[in-house]
Amino acid sequence: MSHSGSSPPVPEPGRIARRDAGDGQNRWSRWLPGLRMLREYRIAWLRYDLVAGLVLTTMLVPVGIAYAASGLPGIYGLYATIVPLLAYALFGPSRILVLGPDSSLAAVILAVVLPLSGGDPQRAVALAGMMAIVAGAVCILAGIARLGFVTELLSKPIRYGYMNGIALTVLISQLPKLFGFSVDAEGPLRNLWAIATAVLEGKTNWTAFMVGAATLAVILLFRNHKRVPGILIAVTAATVAVAVLDLAATAGVSVLGSLPQGLPAFAMPWITRADIVPVLIGGCAVALVSFADTSVLSRVYAARTHTYVDPNQEMVGLGVANLAAGLFQGFAISSSSSRTPVAEAAGAKTQLTGVIGALAVALLLMLAPDLLEDLPSSALAAVVIASAIGLIEVSDLRRIYRIQRWEFWLSIVCTIGVAVLGAIEGIGLAIVIAVIEFLWDGWRPYSAVLGRAEGVRGYHDIKRYPDAQLIPGVVLFRWDAPLFFANAELFHDRVLDAVAASPTPVRWLVVAAEPVTSVDVTSADMLAELDDSLHAAGIKLCVAEMKDPVKDKLKRFGLFARLGEAAFFPTLGDAVDSYLALHPLEGEGREDR
Repeated sequence: MSHSGSSPPVPEPGRIARRDAGDGQNRWSRWLPGLRMLREYRIAWLRYDLVAGLVLTTMLVPVGIAYAASGLPGIYGLYATIVPLLAYALFGPSRILVLGPDSSLAAVILAVVLPLSGGDPQRAVALAGMMAIVAGAVCILAGIARLGFVTELLSKPIRYGYMNGIALTVLISQLPKLFGFSVDAEGPLRNLWAIATAVLEGKTNWTAFMVGAATLAVILLFRNHKRVPGILIAVTAATVAVAVLDLAATAGVSVLGSLPQGLPAFAMPWITRADIVPVLIGGCAVALVSFADTSVLSRVYAARTHTYVDPNQEMVGLGVANLAAGLFQGFAISSSSSRTPVAEAAGAKTQLTGVIGALAVALLLMLAPDLLEDLPSSALAAVVIASAIGLIEVSDLRRIYRIQRWEFWLSIVCTIGVAVLGAIEGIGLAIVIAVIEFLWDGWRPYSAVLGRAEGVRGYHDIKRYPDAQLIPGVVLFRWDAPLFFANAELFHDRVLDAVAASPTPVRWLVVAAEPVTSVDVTSADMLAELDDSLHAAGIKLCVAEMKDPVKDKLKRFGLFARLGEAAFFPTLGDAVDSYLALHPLEGEGREDR
């Protein structure tokens, strides 16, 4: 989704790294991206960030309260919203990512806090806060150790599948609020069944549905009008209508209600010695889930906004935000797949959106806790549904379907996995499938026998060039993959098959090794056995175009000495010339003649 106004400049990682190494100010900006953004900020972005921040506030309050699970009072959900947003704005590299309490962490926090707290809210606050501190420390250390490379496993189809699955999950989760009732079911499929059952049983609050549907219609109507804040207009109109017509009392429309008062204060969450082990384990689990979720969302929005996001700094930003949450009476947080698209849809340009949202929530708590009491839940559901619709990717998946079918289906599997199993499980399933596919290409790679094609320089696959001429007495065999334990026997068999298929007696077998990027111990032993088999048949094993790092491995394995330096050639042409010098054939000569 695009918005008017200049886009933030695209960072250049290599250039920034060199500048950061040059002076103290830039070294600070490396670890404090918010300062760099402040220096680059354009006044033209301010109105977009301001409107997006106000729109975001209408989401931050109810969602923050709703996600204050784990036996905590609702106010602590707002504490876990305000301070982390401010911390991430300073340390986080993403331009518009919104952090806060998230449903993906609720189960992990609940599993640790509920049995340890014994129903004591203050003890629950301390336990949840210490888990956030542990999670924050783990993320910060991982970022400093530069472990952000794990995000490289998340290919574009996986990211599309994740976002489509999240969009589907979020959309389904908001349907009960849109229809004006609640359901008690877990998972999208059970939710859909429960929703359909409730609608058929006549539980729909049609007044709430009309308010939500009208809000959704206004948002979608103005979605492409870049100068009109459709979300803010729709939410404001819905709130005013409910207040003026007193729909909460007369029609049973669910509203947000009054907010609790108070601001978060610095407080060290002390726990007992018996709590240390479960809190450490829970904090590490939270760090893993939080980073997995945040890294995908960050990369998706980096691609959508054409900006670069350093995954290591993303870990640091996430860690600092969790650390701040734990030290200011909050609990562990993550990126939000429902609030981030709301910020983007409302026109957010930078993290100032999150800062405005955090300050607005703080001001509401201090000065006007009743300002949003008539905000209807169905209108909030409409905001989230509209944002989820904007997340769905279709057009590029069509392109992927045309050019690479298996990656398209990988994306679909990821979508289904996220929707059915959950975000983290769905990503894990897709990554496992992608790794299996990658390994399959290595297990069963392409190989070819090469010959000379008329009018084409060099040596080429005789399957692609059926008229190519073989060199009598020589088999030129190309292997298009690294040699490792899983494909060593296949290499051995295909080489012998190529020798057996030669129309003339074979004296030399030359392996065109330019595509071979690695050799392990298992494949080295296989090459030694292959050399014995070929030697017994009177055939010399030679290698051409092998890269020096791979050749160094063969020297360590003893294969280089075994075959002899004379068996290694810089090019296939040199190998053929050496053979022809020993076994001249009429009409044969250098490849370029």
